[in-house]
Amino acid sequence: MFQKYLIIASKKDKAGMNISSQLSQFRKNPILSSLGNKPNFDFYLVEDEIIYTENLDLKKINEYDFIIFASKHKSEKKEKTLSVHSPGNFRTADLGGEKEKVCPSSALFNKFIFTKLEENAKNSKIDYNVTLECTHHGPLISKPCVFIEIGSTETEWIDRRAGFIIAKTIQETIEQFKEDKYREIAIGIGGPHYCPGFNKLQLKSNVAFSHIIPQYVMPITEKIILEVIKKTVESVDFVVLDWKGAGKSEQRQDLIDILEENNIQWKKTSDIDR
Repeated sequence: MFQKYLIIASKKDKAGMNISSQLSQFRKNPILSSLGNKPNFDFYLVEDEIIYTENLDLKKINEYDFIIFASKHKSEKKEKTLSVHSPGNFRTADLGGEKEKVCPSSALFNKFIFTKLEENAKNSKIDYNVTLECTHHGPLISKPCVFIEIGSTETEWIDRRAGFIIAKTIQETIEQFKEDKYREIAIGIGGPHYCPGFNKLQLKSNVAFSHIIPQYVMPITEKIILEVIKKTVESVDFVVLDWKGAGKSEQRQDLIDILEENNIQWKKTSDIDR
């Protein structure tokens, strides 16, 4: 499905450089990889912040099949996290990208890399919370991509164990990822930024999520819903609603009306087998 991967990090980002440094030990000779028709990856180290499209060489990026952004994560609570999310914006574009536009996202790749990250963190017994984040911030590019991050303070950004776990996760995902046609492809809507309901489904159900739209961007418009469906690499089977995290009853009904008017199937998180 994807053959040529590009790992992007900012030279100003201590977490990104930590991950890149750890990942360099896993990099095989790209010439030998191409001869064996095996997936391979290159590094692209950017001088400035990677969330701003203008800081990126889009011509270079477009030479690859899939882009992995290795980055730091900040939070007010300063929790120790290893996280995965798709980039894009719903309301404003204060942190790169464009308003109401998201990047292409692969639900199958997101599920695989998140599951692999959970597995590696658990096996290492590292004291970090592994979580999805909702879709947020830039850049805006035309290639399928994902952010994988270390949070949430400098102590964690330079933690070599955390960097190694993410590097190992990236390397194993690139080597092992294959398209699973039996997965159900979905968009998640509702809930908080760290997606506790969708975390469980991404790990324990047959459903794979590409973009997740949080409750705090409500009311969610038809334009936003159609954008995330259009930008999902795979054909979307349905939308999953975090029912209690999808606003008041009137807001939920408005959302359901949009989905049904566009012939988009929907389910509650409680409807998904796990």
